[in-house]
Order: sequence, then structure tokens, then C-alpha cells
Amino acid sequence: MSSNDKIILEQIIDQQHQERAPSTSKSEFFEIFVAEQVLKDFDLGYDEIESGIVDGSQDGGIDSMYVIVNGELAQEDFDISSLKKGVVIETVLIQSKLTDGFSETAVEKLTASTEDLFNLAKDLDALKSVFNEGVRASVGNFRRIYSGLASKFPTLRFRYVYATKGADVHPNVVRKTEILGEKLGGLFSHSDFSFDFLGASKLLSLARQEPPSAYSLSLAENPISSAGDVGYVSLVKLRDFDAFIRDEIGRLRRNLFEANVRDYQGSTTVNEEISASLRTTGGEDFWWLNNGVTIIAAKATVSAKTLTLEDPQIVNGLQTSNEIYRYFKEANTLKDERNLLVRVIVPTKPESRDRVIKATNSQTTIPAASLRATDKIHRDIEEHLRPYGLFYDRRKNFYKNEGRSVDQIVSISLMAQAVMSILLQRPDDARARPSSLLKKDEDYAKVFSTAMPIGLYRVAAVIVKRVFSALRARADLDAQGRNNLLFYVSMRVAAVAAGLAEPDPADVASIDTSSIDDVDIAKSVDIVKCMFDALGGDDQVAKGSQLVAKLKEEIAQATL
Repeated sequence: MSSNDKIILEQIIDQQHQERAPSTSKSEFFEIFVAEQVLKDFDLGYDEIESGIVDGSQDGGIDSMYVIVNGELAQEDFDISSLKKGVVIETVLIQSKLTDGFSETAVEKLTASTEDLFNLAKDLDALKSVFNEGVRASVGNFRRIYSGLASKFPTLRFRYVYATKGADVHPNVVRKTEILGEKLGGLFSHSDFSFDFLGASKLLSLARQEPPSAYSLSLAENPISSAGDVGYVSLVKLRDFDAFIRDEIGRLRRNLFEANVRDYQGSTTVNEEISASLRTTGGEDFWWLNNGVTIIAAKATVSAKTLTLEDPQIVNGLQTSNEIYRYFKEANTLKDERNLLVRVIVPTKPESRDRVIKATNSQTTIPAASLRATDKIHRDIEEHLRPYGLFYDRRKNFYKNEGRSVDQIVSISLMAQAVMSILLQRPDDARARPSSLLKKDEDYAKVFSTAMPIGLYRVAAVIVKRVFSALRARADLDAQGRNNLLFYVSMRVAAVAAGLAEPDPADVASIDTSSIDDVDIAKSVDIVKCMFDALGGDDQVAKGSQLVAKLKEEIAQATL
């Protein structure tokens, strides 16, 4: 390690800590920083990174844990019903310590935890005295997904990461990881295991890595272009498109797929038909049998049958792209000369971009819920929040990539949870369904509507952000505890501020958030936590109906 690497890393961490997450402690930010570097290829937002943090007392040496299914983060409400074959379940366990070296004890703790947590014969509830709720919930999520997909023989990958500011790893510490690998292999005989030590040099190298903004796509022929607005239509060799959507080590570039549709698994029948077309060679060219792919880009230039695209996003053709990737990964494709039809559009206005996404996908079976972010209400919210120093992340990670603070960024899912808890007074649903909250049209219409005052969304965002900061400052709450209380406390703070047991949209919009002081929020935290603990104090209480019923009774008295 260069003698300067540790100094530079510490400077970067200190600077980013102050710029991006000043409300966190340095050790908490280091956990976020490490997870962000480790999971950079999966394009996670701040909320998603935070969702995996389980650090606290009784964490078993695990500071954060993430389950990735086919390249997508699988949270506790992740739907596995559409997954049929070729499933890859990758479990990432991270230990992040602001120390100057790597210890044998840390690896030994991970080994002991692995033997308990990933032994499917052991009941997680029986481990309550050993592991905190966040760890048990994360492992429970893995168990749910794995058991639900076991008959489909998924590929299992376990990646352990131990990150510090250190340099060299002693051979005795490395040997401890071999024991961990053996223990894991005894539990899952056909799993892949890796253990990475990330010291100052490696962390610095990861932090410096930025995804390229420009990509080259080789064309089979010169493209057809349009006069006026920039756009191209061309045939592309299947192998060249496959190269376009793969990174340097052969993984699918998830960041190339438009964030609002990338998580759509698609119809099994359609996927099988595309796969059959790819594997049936010697007949018609592939582009005769397939609608092709639509890409939008910030800029596009052509030179010698090569199209250079700035910030490209595949907005239609997700299933086709995934099947092409799988085909070239599994089949003998050396002599495949077939083509794919590719459309490239360079929209000049944000609303044009949204119309392209919605129009190109309206001809497929992608559900409307996957295209919510293209609705006018979300552009309105984004524009309304910006003057107040809040940035609505309807284009996933757009503001994160601009370097905005985590305290300033409001994701679509967080906004939905905020409105669901503050206006609809359903904090139990907001807690239980973080990633699937808006899949029902009736829920979506109640949360996002141009008929409601736009100020409602700013008030909801401000309250949830302030409550989260207050919860983070509590020494008696770990990450899971904060997550369990956040939407209940937000509901009470808003109702008390409005002076009404059940405020309507206009009432919420008229709340003067500057009049809500820290004492008011702290009081609500104490009241909700007392109720929560009395009912059992776990995530099942937060997802159930008893706590919200008791809280409504208390609010009714507090607002008389």
C-alpha cells in the first residue's frame, strides 16, 4: 500500500461525510461508504443501501447484509413468483470497521454467525438472544427467497467483505477465511464462496471507479437517421449488442436499463419464445422475429458504423436484452451472424423522455406500476421540492450521482411511504411493503394525484427526513429499530402539528414545518417507542395492525 493511500482515503471519507451524510456518525457513514463501493455495480440508492445496515449490539460481526437476485436488490417484500429458471442468489455480508488492520477475531465471529444463521435447521426465533432483529430479518429474507426457489436449483453465491483502513492482511487471518468457506460449503454444498479484504488502497481504488458515461455500439450497417430531432434506426449484430450490455468481466450492465422497468421480470412465456428464437439458428434472421430494442441517450454520434452514446438507457426490450445476454453466456455463438433491430432516440425535453418510455412500453405487458415515474405528478413534485433544497429522485440516483446529500434526496418509494403514513395513516403498510407499495392502482391513486395540493409532498418529505434524523441520534435504537418506528412517529408528528386526528390533504399541506421543533419530535418518538415496546418491539409489531390502532387512539386524545 502506498503510504499516502490511508491519508487520502481518510480525507475522502471526511469530506463525503460532511457533504453527503452529515447527520450520521463517522462510523455509520463508513458503513454506508463501504457498502456503496462494494455494491456499486448494482446501482443502489441511498434508501436501499440503508436498508441493508444491521450494525448494532448482537450483530454477529455483520454490519450490513444484502440479498441480490438476478442483479436486483431483494428486500423483504421481494416477489419471487415470476422467477422460473437460471436464478442467481447472491448474498453479500459486510463488516466495516474504522480500524487500521484486520483481526482474526472478526473473521472468527463471521464464521460462528454463519454456522448459526445459515443452518436452515435452526429456528431464527430461537436465536433472539444471540442476534439482533436486523440480522435475523435479513437472514430470514434470504431463507424465504432460497426456500421458495429451491426447486428451481438457483445458483448460490456468498460474498463476505471485511473493510478497514488497514494495509497488509496477516496469513493467519487469511487462513481463518478458509475455515469459514469450509463451514459454508458444509451448509450449501454447491454454493460459490468468496472473501474480500478491503484495505485503504482497495477502497480508494473502488471509490475512484466511476461508471463510464459514454458507450460504443457497433452497427451492422450505416443507420437511418431522421431530420430535425436526433434519432437512429439500425441493425446490430447480436454479438455486438451482447458486448454493449456486458461490462469488462462479463456481467450484465444493470445501469444501462431504465430504472423504472429494470426490475420487471417479464412473462415466462415471452422469455421462452425469445429464447427459442435465439437458439433456433439457420432460419429467419432474429430481427424478423423480434420487436427490437429502444435506447434513449443524452447524445448520439455516428462514425464508421459505430454509434457513440452518452448516458444511454435501454427503455424497451428488457426481456430481449436479458435473453440475448443469457444466450451468449450459455450457447456456442461463434458463427452467429444474426441481427437485432435497435432504435436510438435523443429526446431534448424531460417530458419527451417520459413519453418515449411510456409509449414504447405500452405495447408490451409491462404493468403500469413499473412506469409510474413518467407520470406528470412526479415531475411536478420534483420541480416543487427543488427550491426548498430537496431533490426528488424520480430518475433513480440522478441526484446521488450529482453529489447531493442523503438528507436532501427523496426517493419515490420514500415519498410514497411518507404520504401513506402521514395522510392515509397506514404506517404499517408503509413499513411492511417498502418496494411494492405502489403496485396496486388504488393505492397509487390515493398517494400520488394532481388533485392534491403539491405542498403536501414537501411537508411529508420534510417530516420524514427530520424524524429519521431524530431517530438516528437515539443511542437506544439500531438501524432496524429506526426503520420500525419511522413512519409511526412521522404520522404522529404530522397529526399533532396539524392539530387534527385525521388531517386531510389540505390540512397536511398547510402544516408549517418550521414550527415543529426537536422537542415535539422527541416526544413523539418516546410515545411511539413506549407503545411499540409494550406490544413486543419487533418488526412484526411494526408491520401489524395493533400499533397503528393504539397510536390513532393516542393521537385522538392529543389533538382534542
